[in-house]
Amino acid sequence: MTSTPQVMTQAQARALLEHVDVPQILRKLFRDLAAGQAVQPAQQLVVFPQGAGDFINYLGVLAGDQVYGIKTSPYIVREQGPLVTAWTLLMSMQTGLPLLLCDAALLTTVRTAATTAVAIDALAPLEAKRLAVIGSGAVARAHVQYVKGLRDWQGISLYSPSLRDRAPEDLALITGLDPRLQICDTLEAALHDADVVMLCTSSAKAVLDPQALVKPALITSISTNAPRAHEVPPERLNDMDVFCDYRQTTPGSAGEMLIASEQHGWQASSIVGDLPDLLSERVAQPNYERHVFFRSIGLGLEDVALANALYRLHN
Repeated sequence: MTSTPQVMTQAQARALLEHVDVPQILRKLFRDLAAGQAVQPAQQLVVFPQGAGDFINYLGVLAGDQVYGIKTSPYIVREQGPLVTAWTLLMSMQTGLPLLLCDAALLTTVRTAATTAVAIDALAPLEAKRLAVIGSGAVARAHVQYVKGLRDWQGISLYSPSLRDRAPEDLALITGLDPRLQICDTLEAALHDADVVMLCTSSAKAVLDPQALVKPALITSISTNAPRAHEVPPERLNDMDVFCDYRQTTPGSAGEMLIASEQHGWQASSIVGDLPDLLSERVAQPNYERHVFFRSIGLGLEDVALANALYRLHN
């Protein structure tokens, strides 16, 4: 075996991902995590000197597959706007040699969306009918692709303030996702009667106050590299049933959880459950007497599992 890893470009990863059931791979890794067959350390945040940005390392071990890996993602401050990239290194636990170095930009997009899909499938009421999507970029579009078939949605509403500046071909990428999808002119219109709200933005500050919703709903939120980024007001965590991707690491990284703990008396011990709990049926589904909030930060295990799947397909 050569000690030089294969290098996989984003184009190669895209072609192989068409043959991968990403949500199913994630379900397996969360069950492995629940069974003690995987290890998920906390994220490692390293800040560059003089405000030049930072990088986050995402680690993970899949003992059943005899691989471990690390995704490193820098946030580089530039005058023309921040630059974010991501690369995943897959290592063999049998030989100690590198197997694959993969451009992880696309992997990050699909695993983020697929994790939300796994959570929605586990948490959303079976009778949920109306889906709201906040955001319109690649991550938001991937969310719609993975979630559109999970329930019998009677309507899918999407709102993004940046849409007014989009070219017609960009709008076509969104409207072509599903015939039920409607683009809304206001946030309020998109949220009308929503049963599930997917927050799919790169915002560093809150984009939705759950109090604006007229009935209890499932709200999902993702992460960005900006320091303490959050999509809901931190003080609202006290008023919701909170779930996350992995309770051992998420509270130490999710911006709204950090702020809520420091300033609003929220405690990580109040988290109802995480994806290992849900997929191993160790916690019950919420009763929706109040809003349900699911927060994912992106786990190294997700990146390792997808990189491993691509490596196996390629060899």
